Amino acid sequence: MASTLNFWQRIGIQDWFLTNESTEKAKAKALTPDTVYSYIVEKFEGSIRDLSFADRVVFYHEFIISFNADDYKEFVADKQGIFGLIVQETVAKFYEILKQHRAAGKTVKPSGSKWVFRLVSHPDYARGDKGFIGKLLPDNNQKEQNLRVTFIPRQTGIAQTFDVSQEALKGFTYYSEGYFEIPYEEELEPEEKLAAKVQNNIARLETIIPDQQFAGKKVEYLMKDEEIIVSGSEETREDSNIFTIPSDWVNAPHLQIRYNKADGKFYLAAFGEITTLNEVIVERSDINSPKWVELPVNSRMLLNGIIGLNLFKA
Repeated sequence: MASTLNFWQRIGIQDWFLTNESTEKAKAKALTPDTVYSYIVEKFEGSIRDLSFADRVVFYHEFIISFNADDYKEFVADKQGIFGLIVQETVAKFYEILKQHRAAGKTVKPSGSKWVFRLVSHPDYARGDKGFIGKLLPDNNQKEQNLRVTFIPRQTGIAQTFDVSQEALKGFTYYSEGYFEIPYEEELEPEEKLAAKVQNNIARLETIIPDQQFAGKKVEYLMKDEEIIVSGSEETREDSNIFTIPSDWVNAPHLQIRYNKADGKFYLAAFGEITTLNEVIVERSDINSPKWVELPVNSRMLLNGIIGLNLFKA
């Protein structure tokens, strides 16, 4: 009966793990959050060194961190959610590193649209072993191709890298609580920092201009003031609270939009010739005596039957 090859025999490095009395007695260091964090960041920086060319910065988007099963259990014991916190700080560090490259004039563009982190274990890993697999394109439909695997054996502590087949990795155990997927932010800021930057925006207005010179170009306006004016191409004022739509189909002024902090709602007054709100005509009012109607979020307005205008919460 043929014997079953273990993971290390399948990738040809079984001899590394011949133990002696000293290594048998060597006590593996317990995993710490800082160990895992530093290990991932180190591999990210290594991917930049190995994959980048010319002025293009290339880096891994998927990170599979592998441990001994008992090490994994000890690591997550009484640390519910710790890996999620590590991932947050790791991605923040990634962006810090990438911003430094961009500031140096390098081209920093992603090969994928997200970051993926997987914490896994393997029955052939001994206590203290840890490994890393990096991928450029995180995708569930990857082709069957060899992967670059970095492994640090407990005996030497020296990292070694190998090309291994997907077949050799089928013994890994993937943990649902060890999987994290985060969108890539082109601004190189973590999502929560981007949110902090836009927290002063009250709403977002969006329109598509049908005029030929704009070829259907979408125009966006971020509402920062509690009251704004929506006006047309004849508008001469350039105040920050005036959203000028460069079209002759919009009156100057056409709308006034107000945000009421007390009830958290938006209101609309119409001064243009024809204004519809969610397919209902809004009564035209005098600019000196506006008549307010409630303007629900995600509403669609139509100005003079031509220009569509949408309101979204920021």
